[in-house]
Amino acid sequence: MNVVISEMETLKTTLKAIWTAGDFGKIARLFADDAAEFVNRLKLERGMRVLDVACGTGNQSLPAARAGAIVTGIDIAPNLIEQARIRAAEENLTIRFDEGDAENLPYQNAGFDGVISMFGAMFAPRPDKVSAELVRVCRPGGLIAMANWTPEGFVGQMFKVINAYVPPPKNMSSPLLWGNERQIEMCFGRAISKLQLTRRLITFEFPFGVSETIEYWSQFYGPVHKAFCLLDERGKSALRRDLEKLWAENNLSGNGVTRVNAEYLEVVAVRSQ
Repeated sequence: MNVVISEMETLKTTLKAIWTAGDFGKIARLFADDAAEFVNRLKLERGMRVLDVACGTGNQSLPAARAGAIVTGIDIAPNLIEQARIRAAEENLTIRFDEGDAENLPYQNAGFDGVISMFGAMFAPRPDKVSAELVRVCRPGGLIAMANWTPEGFVGQMFKVINAYVPPPKNMSSPLLWGNERQIEMCFGRAISKLQLTRRLITFEFPFGVSETIEYWSQFYGPVHKAFCLLDERGKSALRRDLEKLWAENNLSGNGVTRVNAEYLEVVAVRSQ
């Protein structure tokens, strides 16, 4: 048992290091409008108690607060929490931001009317623990909503390329399981009474070419940044080549501009009474 606990603590430390690396805030800006649309589709009511799990720099927390919800955001990465606090202060929004773990949320049972997560909780290592926590802190009849990258989509394919060079940590389920409809049904089971699953697209746009785009992601996106750091020069060159191939094949633009569509699964559920 102690060995298992030690291995999981090591994994959590590794994950924290990944998401504190680079500057995810630069990546989050790319889909801030999409995050606002995701939140707006939920039609949150004024005064609702909403928890944003793995909130990052506040992409979902801010529009939820603008809608009049009483918002709490939680994330494993303290640097992202600090950015979220700064963003909220700039808009004079009152939002509570905590550092914490999606698999062990420090909140009471049924403490929230809505629990949301966009490209966040999916990266915790144990889906069963995450789903149980999302359900636990949501009141009966409350809302649970997620946005998760799909395995078939562009981001899923990018992780596949990276994993060929840097295998994922031991004892970690693939985050992309959360982008599979059947997996969602299995994770929540009878804990939810209603479930709506919709595949949607986000468009990443850069005013420069594919090579510069790879450089941008390797500098700012934690998982890509860490992968390059772990490789020798030969490995870095090969990974860059394969990533450039993937981006080039999916580039919808030209003339030195990069535009790629990335698919995600939108999950909207109601907790059982």
